[in-house]
Amino acid sequence: MIIRKDMPVFHEGIQVIQLTEEECGACHVYMEAQVFFPCSSKFILHRCATAHGADRNNPGHRYLLCDINNGCSLETLTEETGTTGPAVSPDGRYFYYFVDETRLNGGRLILKRIDFSVSRKAEVIMVLDSPLPGTSTIPSRIYSLSTISSDGCRIAISGFLGDGRTERAPWGLMVLDVEKGTVSVVKQGPEWINMHPQYCRSTDILHNRDIMIQENHGSSVEKDGSRKELVSGDGADIHLIRDDGSNFRTFPWGRDGMEFCTGHECWRGRSDWAIASVWYRDNEDARLLESRGIEGSGHAGLQTPGGKRNDLSRSFDKPGFGHFSTDIGGRLLVSDYFLRDIYIAKLGVEGKMAASDWTRIADSCSSRSKASHIHPFLSPDGKKAFFNSDQTGVLQAYMITGIENAGL
Repeated sequence: MIIRKDMPVFHEGIQVIQLTEEECGACHVYMEAQVFFPCSSKFILHRCATAHGADRNNPGHRYLLCDINNGCSLETLTEETGTTGPAVSPDGRYFYYFVDETRLNGGRLILKRIDFSVSRKAEVIMVLDSPLPGTSTIPSRIYSLSTISSDGCRIAISGFLGDGRTERAPWGLMVLDVEKGTVSVVKQGPEWINMHPQYCRSTDILHNRDIMIQENHGSSVEKDGSRKELVSGDGADIHLIRDDGSNFRTFPWGRDGMEFCTGHECWRGRSDWAIASVWYRDNEDARLLESRGIEGSGHAGLQTPGGKRNDLSRSFDKPGFGHFSTDIGGRLLVSDYFLRDIYIAKLGVEGKMAASDWTRIADSCSSRSKASHIHPFLSPDGKKAFFNSDQTGVLQAYMITGIENAGL
């Protein structure tokens, strides 16, 4: 690690630490990914990657274990080519990841697991090399993010279900039961191209099987699944589904021609409230709105009847918040501001209170390019913040300590 005294911070006692020095670049996994251990002192990052994922066919791509309490040491966990979709079990015992050896309607997708209570050796948990139940195809173009249920029993990930001949072939949400060794496709369709699946982190049985998913209406791909157009803005809406495919619901955000989902949303800690970044055509604000999924199978966004919304950013003069996350308690939020500065804020009562005490803590010094988005997030205990930056000319992973000195 390198203590970066040259990078601007805005409160005494706050410190920026560069965690990686990789020539090929390194960064954090996308901020919604479940890659932290519950102790808040260990987490997964990766090398030979960009802010929006890795070239899984790059032989240099590796997942690394960062041990903050051991001088931010980095331990290589994977050696295989094709690794994607990392997830740490909520109890911190297991590290799951996929090895993508798929091709269009062929090859195989392997789920592996490292049991930290035993060794660092990965074991194969499941191999998907035949058509999935309810489909006639083997999945391909596997999404770069997976999500794990709060009881650690199920992992969800998405992929393309086309055969190379069918127009508007579907993408599907796969749920793998790691205890039973089974897989099911619980949602599929041609516009689930950028699904961003996220299990609710609640341990309540009413919510712990809910998965938040994103649909991008109007998006299109070639017959082989290669992307022609990804439509966000007018096209994006956010839904909620139980992991058995039942109880499809909608979040009341966007889709009215004025308010747009920017494409990033996440759960507020372990609650059943979720937060989305929304952009407004009239004044180019990017606000943070929280809501719950509500009954309704349509795609009317904020016009869905019965929606309750709370603008967390309403006290901020010029909101420009695109990527963000909360601590596991849902009481502290970190966000980028117009893709560069990093802000911290307190969260109050769900559904009622605006975020308060917005505090600028650091300048990421990022170039703001898409490949180098800073994507800030917090450790589960909310004591440390993390971000990416290409300040050195190469993307690297960073940590901010001492954020308690910001007065929050």
